[in-house]
Amino acid sequence: MRNPKSSTEEHDRLMKLLADVGFPSAEVGRVVELVQLLAESPPPPDPGNHFSRYSDLQKSLHEAMAGDDGEIVEEAFLELYAHLHMHESPYTPQERMRMNEVGGYWSHAGGISPLILAAPHIRPDTVSADYGAGNGLQGLLLQKLYPHRKTIQIEISSEAVAVGRRLQRWLDIEEHRIEWIVGDVLDYPPRNIDFLYLYRPVRPEGEGIHFYRLVADTLTQSPTEVTIFSIADCLRDFLPPSFERFYHDGHLSCFRGP
Repeated sequence: MRNPKSSTEEHDRLMKLLADVGFPSAEVGRVVELVQLLAESPPPPDPGNHFSRYSDLQKSLHEAMAGDDGEIVEEAFLELYAHLHMHESPYTPQERMRMNEVGGYWSHAGGISPLILAAPHIRPDTVSADYGAGNGLQGLLLQKLYPHRKTIQIEISSEAVAVGRRLQRWLDIEEHRIEWIVGDVLDYPPRNIDFLYLYRPVRPEGEGIHFYRLVADTLTQSPTEVTIFSIADCLRDFLPPSFERFYHDGHLSCFRGP
């Protein structure tokens, strides 16, 4: 069992180190929570050998945390996070063919910025959704940081979803909080959700244009306000004026409406 005093001291040290890197005071506590989560968790279940570097990267994170350089801590944490995210989902030939047809974006890590900035927008009764979820790490971490009613994870790769289910158990997230859908994002309009996360699941061309129009039209009819976090955003040109873009940093665009 960890010494509570040493755990508190470590937390306070990390708060200072990461604040010195430049994380705003309102956000640094959530960054520290993520760092400690990955630093303290055992290696994830890995029958497919997707996380072969986890232990080595975690060791590097521990070494960085014992030092006094916040940038090295941040770098070591992000390497471990990206490894856990998986660079590319494992596709069957049929799944890969479909991804190529619609110009799907192959499971690039969205970064921790959306995880941190989501805090004010997720309430206990929120239903969130990730379209093109890969192994679902972003949605799982949103649930871990801000437990809410349900996260819907839509991903065409059946193996990636199998990995995600194992990660869900590894992170000790209750079964009922995650709905996994193995399927094409074009087949699931975003109905009855409050928070939508997108990392360019398809290109805005061909069938992709139909997807973004469908998303925009469906969300426009939502009876409640929806918050959208869109990485490498392709949705803005399809949203009506009733949606406001309230944040943009060149990587992440955030909207709310209607």
